[in-house]
Amino acid sequence: MFEKIPVQEKSIKGALKRLAMRLKGHPHLFAVARMPIIAFRKIRRKLNRLVGGFTVRFKISGHRRKKEAATVFDRNIKFSIVVPLYNTPIKFLKQMINSVINQTYSNWQLCLADGSDAEHTYVGEYIKSINDVRINYKKLDENKGIADNTNECILMADGDFIALFDHDDLLHPSELFEMMKAVCEQGDDFIYTDEVTFVGRPNNITIHNFKPDFSPDTLRSYNYICHFTAFKKQLLDIVGGFNREYDGSQDYDLILRLTEKAQNIVHIPKALYFWRSHKASVASDVSAKPYVVDSAKRALSAHIERIGLCGRVEDAVVPTTYKMQYDIIGNPLVSIIIPNKDHTDDLEKCLNSVYTKSTYKNFEIIVVENNSTDKKTFEYYKEVEAKYNNLKVITWESGFNYSAINNFAAKKSQGEYVLLLNNDIEVITPDWIEQMLMFAQRKDVGAVGAKLYYDDDTIQHAGVIVGLGGVAGHSHKGFARENPGYMARASIAQNLSACTAACLMIRKDIYNEVGGLDEGYAVAFNDIDFCMKIRAAGYLIVFTPFAEFYHYESKSRGDDDTPEKRARFNSEIFRFQERWGSELKAGDPYYNPNLSLDSEDFSLR
Repeated sequence: MFEKIPVQEKSIKGALKRLAMRLKGHPHLFAVARMPIIAFRKIRRKLNRLVGGFTVRFKISGHRRKKEAATVFDRNIKFSIVVPLYNTPIKFLKQMINSVINQTYSNWQLCLADGSDAEHTYVGEYIKSINDVRINYKKLDENKGIADNTNECILMADGDFIALFDHDDLLHPSELFEMMKAVCEQGDDFIYTDEVTFVGRPNNITIHNFKPDFSPDTLRSYNYICHFTAFKKQLLDIVGGFNREYDGSQDYDLILRLTEKAQNIVHIPKALYFWRSHKASVASDVSAKPYVVDSAKRALSAHIERIGLCGRVEDAVVPTTYKMQYDIIGNPLVSIIIPNKDHTDDLEKCLNSVYTKSTYKNFEIIVVENNSTDKKTFEYYKEVEAKYNNLKVITWESGFNYSAINNFAAKKSQGEYVLLLNNDIEVITPDWIEQMLMFAQRKDVGAVGAKLYYDDDTIQHAGVIVGLGGVAGHSHKGFARENPGYMARASIAQNLSACTAACLMIRKDIYNEVGGLDEGYAVAFNDIDFCMKIRAAGYLIVFTPFAEFYHYESKSRGDDDTPEKRARFNSEIFRFQERWGSELKAGDPYYNPNLSLDSEDFSLR
């Protein structure tokens, strides 16, 4: 969103300027014409403060620097910042070191291991010229590669926390101060912050990477944690240092190992790391270092083996993002529940797509008849029951209540897994059941959602963000089908707070454990509330983009276009806000407080 401001600013300012010039020969009118320009400049300054603010601006005020520097914490933590050097351009080197020296929190140690070749002796000469006892430098006899060079840095470290930093990047002046606050307030053993990518000057930001809180499935899709990361030295001692087998993705491998053992992983939702993009950097183009992808896939394979999962790692759509293909355990029965009232054309399209496209065959379908009035509907039921030996129609005789209907059907289901499916859904992906089942079978996962499109191939659902629009909204709604979304998040499997029940798979025991869908939600927010209950019980929600469908949304139910329907809708909003008020206030952990709650496009707040 904010990236567009300079273009808008230029056009508005230009128009005002041209108007003023035309009226220059008329003093009174010229003064009036100049007023919008002056007002515009004031608005621009305020807007820049709002946009730049804490999360974007690289510099801080003198007042803030003094306040942070004078802060006395109840613990005395030293951060050992480790930086492997290799032929670092002198300009980048100076800026990197200065960004550490300029930290408002002063109890740090900078550990530099230099693997530069003989033509780059200026690296060591410059560092030795700096008069700061907190900077430790070692010239290596040989370049051992980034992993072992970083291990050399760690050998110099005597701090309580180890922090990872690249030789051509920058730290925001408040980086360590904010980390220290997190350590004291939350007792972390693994911390990470948001980051931005810049070109040239640090305020020339090209990418704002505002991250979710710790999300294991998101991390297995790509290294979203990346920079800036700090962790207890004791935790590193447990998992071991960097492994040269994963050079290029050595940070990814280490982060996977650290998060497997960490007891408290905390995310600071502030952009405090400035990642420089230049011709030779991965931030600019991963093709600059093609071995990165191979190393990452091998690190992921080792990770899932360590945690007891079986499967393989494949490339996803966006380079450096990955698709986990977990093995299906056994051949469990999946019970597909489809509520229906008339609309046999939609139901036929749905059923036909399930039966003709699905590669997984061990399923049953339960169609829940709910107050149909068309005689042809009941004739159709007889046809499909005769046609498919694993389909049955049961009757719900009360009024429409989505939650009650599905709970009623779930009790009559035989499957180990329940899959809630709308009658206006059409299957696209043949192995959709496998793609959802591979996550649902995991003991730490409670429910799995899918990617849904409108019939014009724009995204209808790529997961749910709690808090959007006041209650909840669909991620990336309206994006083109092929658009990978913000930080590729429309194209990767990830953890989210909720997914729509238009297509949602749940293990039957978890369905029963949380008491099914709350029947106080007759139409709206029942699925969001359901997912929130599942998360409250300690399970993860997973969204997978690799199970795709068309969703001809709400054709059967119709719009909320009567006073009664609007009143019911408002009462369900109130019910959700009353039950989950503290969660709404805290914000969706799988979103980010720097992102907008007014739109589904991940624009800046």
